[in-house]
Amino acid sequence: MEGDASASDAPQGGQGLRLDARRNRRRILTAAREVFAERGIDAAMSAVARRAGVGVATLYRHFPTRDDLVQEAFAEQMTACAGVLTRAVADADPWRGFSLLVEELCRLQREERGFPEAFLAAFPGQAQKHSEARTAAERHLTGLIRRAQAAGALRPDFAPSDLIVALVAHGGLVTALPEDDAASRRLVAYLLDAFRATPRHTALPAASELALSALPSTATARRPHPPHPPVAASRSRRSP
Repeated sequence: MEGDASASDAPQGGQGLRLDARRNRRRILTAAREVFAERGIDAAMSAVARRAGVGVATLYRHFPTRDDLVQEAFAEQMTACAGVLTRAVADADPWRGFSLLVEELCRLQREERGFPEAFLAAFPGQAQKHSEARTAAERHLTGLIRRAQAAGALRPDFAPSDLIVALVAHGGLVTALPEDDAASRRLVAYLLDAFRATPRHTALPAASELALSALPSTATARRPHPPHPPVAASRSRRSP
């Protein structure tokens, strides 16, 4: 296959990957982000290899498991998420920190359409590798929510899982209307106002120019793969 330098993919003399191997790795990661955005993170690894112009064996030499490929493909976004949470928790105003978290996570969803599914899906391998980091992130998020509730800014019945619900809803919008940033920002504003203990009905971002007549087609046009099963179901099927 064109561009498949599989014979030279192994590191040499402890000096790291050869130039052609590094090139293959970059192509695989680019292809993975594209394929996952189009078909979901359950897309066949062979589809990623074809898009990258490499052999399947070469792909597996670089990324032995799907978990490894997904983790590396979206490493930058995962790091960005961690940074956003750190900034949100450090903010002296808990509502401002909470709002920042919601807005920035939704921005990441807009910018990388394959990322939401990678972020929300269950990966046992990743859970084992990063269990301490995930536990700390959940603890920090819960603490931020409780602070915002204690300050009277966030509605008292808001639960951490509601953030996942909001991201799933926003992810659906981004999938249906990938180029409509105005609709995304407006939905985020609606969500934040609904999350307030006392909605303020502040001015919304400019409305999308989407015509109502377009709704039936946008609701069904982008169905590249079946909806991802709930996290619990995914784990149960993967259990031995």
